[in-house]
Amino acid sequence: MNPASSLLVLAPGDHVAVARGDIVEGQTVSADGITLTARQTIPSGHKIALRKVLAGQRVLKYGQVIGQATQGIEPGEHVHVHNLDMPAATAEQSVRNVYVPTSLSPTPATFEGYVRDDGRVATRNYIGVVSSVNCSATVCKQIANAFSAERLKDFPNVDGVVAITHGSGCGMGAKGEGIDILKRTLRGYADHANFAGVLLIGLGCEVNQLTPLMNQLGDRPAALKASLIIQEEGGTRETVQRGIAHIEAMLPLINQYRRTTVAASHLCVGLQCGGSDGYSGITANPALGAAVDLLVQQGGTAILSETPEIYGAEHLLTARAASAEIAEKLMERIRWWEAYVHHNDGDMNNNPSPGNKAGGITTILEKSLGAVAKAGASGLMGVYQYAEPVTAQGLVFMDTPGYDPVSATGQVAGGANLICFTTGRGSTYGCKPTPSLKIATNTRLFQRMELDMDFNTGGIVDGVESVAQAGERLFRLMLETASGRPTCSEENGLGDNEFLPWQIGAVM
Repeated sequence: MNPASSLLVLAPGDHVAVARGDIVEGQTVSADGITLTARQTIPSGHKIALRKVLAGQRVLKYGQVIGQATQGIEPGEHVHVHNLDMPAATAEQSVRNVYVPTSLSPTPATFEGYVRDDGRVATRNYIGVVSSVNCSATVCKQIANAFSAERLKDFPNVDGVVAITHGSGCGMGAKGEGIDILKRTLRGYADHANFAGVLLIGLGCEVNQLTPLMNQLGDRPAALKASLIIQEEGGTRETVQRGIAHIEAMLPLINQYRRTTVAASHLCVGLQCGGSDGYSGITANPALGAAVDLLVQQGGTAILSETPEIYGAEHLLTARAASAEIAEKLMERIRWWEAYVHHNDGDMNNNPSPGNKAGGITTILEKSLGAVAKAGASGLMGVYQYAEPVTAQGLVFMDTPGYDPVSATGQVAGGANLICFTTGRGSTYGCKPTPSLKIATNTRLFQRMELDMDFNTGGIVDGVESVAQAGERLFRLMLETASGRPTCSEENGLGDNEFLPWQIGAVM
């Protein structure tokens, strides 16, 4: 990218370029030998027409269709929601399979992690207090809140006590997709490597009974797993007291865990983007994709998600699928979402939020093309249902909504021990027990919210750093974070309230 140019042209033949900074009406700009006069003021990150576009013509960005012109567009015009919309139909695209197996790096990378008794590796050392139902949420929070930093000062290797609470667990069918998703999610958190010990709390009469959940948990030392049922303990105060006693008994045992050097192959990273802007698909997402490729070369795992936010770009993933079965499994989830949205009188193109649009993103196609860049160039090795345990190595896909807290909750339940979250508008998401790195798409955001942003990819659009260079820096930060370096969200105390399982099905 030429730092002297005020425009970013992303692929030959594109109809639009992206404004590197604010462009005022009447300003002369140029790119790729084309000189234009801006017909309107065009904000930073927004699109300007490079050439004449006819009404009804499909518009290209990244060399891909991002929408259809709703009126004639002249060179130099602002291209956005007032003159660009979704094409009449988004058909499945048939593309040649270009899957290439990833070769492992000859230079092993490592991080300092906690090795659990079953061989899994944690990036943090927490105790979880997990509610089976909303009715036990307050008890869980009171138990966790009893363990302040002052109370934990004698246990320096314990990162904290986290309450995992939610708004469901009853008023739902005892069978079906809704209860299955909730059970998978709670089981994934209770079994998560970052929870060295876990205490589960139920009310007693809920649909989501505690005993079956406890019986499904993986093996761990008996002293580091406990459960309480409020109605059997005699009430809330008695349960809180018993719960505090359980945690106090766990603390000395969990404090004995020490970080040791482990291979980067033990890293499982959830990929998120939220508060996206016009630079997301140019800077932060491609840089994260470059870091993902480095991780996969080390034998590690990356989880791409947010199915509504790959809509229209799914062909870029199916082309890299390791098998026809994997490609079809992804397309089945796309078709499920089309039916689900239609049944609820929705529109797949309603996904770009007001903040996305203010940042320059017009349609879900444009957003999806940028979002898929987080996946790098590695082959697609598996497709998982929401909160399913991820067992494959390499790049995989998990079906989740686009809403970041719900999506990241599913990834953590699937085993993610690190979250990488790109943002152009300024998302501040925390995700205990998993650390969450915030990756800014532009330097202005990074400077404005420097206490919330962990990494700046604005140097790419500023023309002082390549995508590959930013990806290499980000990969090193991922290893440092996995080794215990605190993220901004951890330093700011975020992450205790963001657990949000996907609620689907009837509430009765």
